[in-house]
Amino acid sequence: MELAELVDPSHTAIVTQEVQKGVVGPESTLPMLAEAARASGALDNMGRLCDAGRAVGVEVIHGIARHRADMKGSNSNARLFRATARRKSGQFEGTDMVEVADELHPDAADFVSSRYHGIGPIAGTDVDALLRNLGVTTVVMIGVSSNVAIPNGVFDLVNLAYEVVVPRDAIAGFPAEYTDTIVDNSLSLVATITTTDELVAAWSATR
Repeated sequence: MELAELVDPSHTAIVTQEVQKGVVGPESTLPMLAEAARASGALDNMGRLCDAGRAVGVEVIHGIARHRADMKGSNSNARLFRATARRKSGQFEGTDMVEVADELHPDAADFVSSRYHGIGPIAGTDVDALLRNLGVTTVVMIGVSSNVAIPNGVFDLVNLAYEVVVPRDAIAGFPAEYTDTIVDNSLSLVATITTTDELVAAWSATR
């Protein structure tokens, strides 16, 4: 299937994973990840994709991680969760740390799916129901991190029978070179791998 057909706006959505101020912003609780997202150009590419998609009717759903101040309901069963919980600042609801990053130019028409738990934007959230109600069959997955949450989200979507597209220059992890490793050796086996420029071109052609 040609890329333009696969990502036709009539059946395509962008799902962003934790592209929020508390993760990729200046006050990130994961500063090395935030720096990798910025330095690689991935964060800017995420914004370009959201803008290009919205312009032709592609739905945008932001997956946001949040915590209560008392951390009730949040996971503590992995080293990543325990390290985050020890920090004095975090993705606490009611703070700007759970707001979509400015670089994505969030729009009132976008959907926001918030979760207290887990490591990915799909399992146990309302994203699957939203996608189905919107008539979506192809999901463009962007965001962070390529270490954990992006593969988790991609595999969940594939298991739910969606076509998944991953623009390799619009996801980021730490160390930066790990993104190519996971894309080439794992994600390429289950998703269509492309670039920001290729997706923008495909959507621009539909205007």
